Amino acid sequence: MLKYKGFLGKVIYDDEAKILHGEVVGINDVVTFQAKDADSIEDEFKASVDDYLEFCESEGKDPERPVSGETRIRMGEERHLIVSKISQAKDLSMNDWLNEAIDEKIEKEVG
Repeated sequence: MLKYKGFLGKVIYDDEAKILHGEVVGINDVVTFQAKDADSIEDEFKASVDDYLEFCESEGKDPERPVSGETRIRMGEERHLIVSKISQAKDLSMNDWLNEAIDEKIEKEVG
């Protein structure tokens, strides 16, 4: 996952075209990029984000932002009870405990 100016980019290898291509994820606007090699893909991602921001500015439009920092989660009553008990035992709010759990998962997935 690529990160730049609060935007996230997903990259896929196209084995038929022999290129890397990607898109900015988490927004409805379509922002794509591509490169022939791994050394160039991050620069292309950043250039696409910069182009998107410049386009929005020239159109007088606010760029979409991937996320607000807030979300609601449905976890079921049993899981909710378990999370509540664990977080209380650790003297943490459920929000803080869930953020720690998410951080651990992120570390495993993206480093």
